[in-house]
Amino acid sequence: MELDQSAARRPGETILPMINVVFLLLIFFLISARLTPPEPFPVAPPVAAAEAPAESAFTLYLGADGGIGYRDRTGIDAPVAALAADLGAHCTPACADGARPTLSVRADAAAPAAALARLLPRLGGLGFAQVDLVVAGQ
Repeated sequence: MELDQSAARRPGETILPMINVVFLLLIFFLISARLTPPEPFPVAPPVAAAEAPAESAFTLYLGADGGIGYRDRTGIDAPVAALAADLGAHCTPACADGARPTLSVRADAAAPAAALARLLPRLGGLGFAQVDLVVAGQ
């Protein structure tokens, strides 16, 4: 019996190096790509630099839970009522010429922004000329 000895087959080219190159390129493009959309215009956030210490005759406190405090009163409505009463007593002779006092608000860093947003219109209705938000310095 005669066996046909065919020529030895050439081993097929392996594609493993090409797969490695493709994955390396994929990783490179994923790392170098921007994953967030660009800003529509440049924004410089405010810096809390202490130029002058906050001084005011009236200081209102806003807690981390959204509670309000003024002097010894805490809650939601009682501090604002006490603040309005003190403003009325302070403002009787001094505010006749239009010199309104300023109010300092010391808000906790964890205080919800919605609580501050609800508080500001109420404070504006009391008649303060300016409301300063006290922040920590650098």
